[in-house]
Formats: sequence, structure tokens, C-alpha cells
Amino acid sequence: MPGGPPDAKATVAVDPNVAAAVAAAEAAGPQTGETVRVDSWIWSVRLVKTRSAGATACKGGHVRVNGDRVKPAHSLRVGDEVRLVHEGRERIVVVKRLIRKRVGAPVAVHPYVAALA
Repeated sequence: MPGGPPDAKATVAVDPNVAAAVAAAEAAGPQTGETVRVDSWIWSVRLVKTRSAGATACKGGHVRVNGDRVKPAHSLRVGDEVRLVHEGRERIVVVKRLIRKRVGAPVAVHPYVAALA
């Protein structure tokens, strides 16, 4: 429609480096039907600083997946809700993509959707 609001997708500029990094992270991720350990995933998407901090948070009962306390080796699937209490804050995210390797900060926000507390 002429004179109407511009298409939101048309106005957003995507950094080619970020797009390439997202594609690389997806390629390195698990194949269809595979899962990823929760401690590894929360480290990969930069919710905790180290994988051992993720494992410690799980062991201490600070990580819940779909409302249940989980061990570090719990398998995550796309669509799971992850609640993490870390450094005095509660983060609630929904898994959108599974990744195994730690990625840069601009890419780390793509594998999940932040939920409202």
C-alpha cells in the first residue's frame, strides 16, 4: 500500500557476519531428533559463564526445565521452558534452537526466546 507503514523486515539491516555465524552455529548443532545437555546449552547461549557453573546451578536446584528441577545431563528439546536462577536473577527462556558449542554474544540470543516472568 503506497504511503503506508514500511515492512518491518525490509527496514531491519542484518549484519552479514552475524548471519554467517548463526548459520555456522546451526550447522554445528544436533541433527533432527537429537538432544543437548541442559548444562551445555545454558553455557552455549551465554546464560552462565562456564559449563561447570551450569552444572553447579543444575546440581543446586537452580535450573528447571518445564517446571521440574533437572540434573546437568538432562536432555533439552526445542520448545522446552528453561528457568535459571543465577546471580540473584531469574531468567526464563524458551528453547528455539539447540546448539552445542559456545557462540558469540550477537549469535547467542538467537537460540532462545526470553519469556516474561
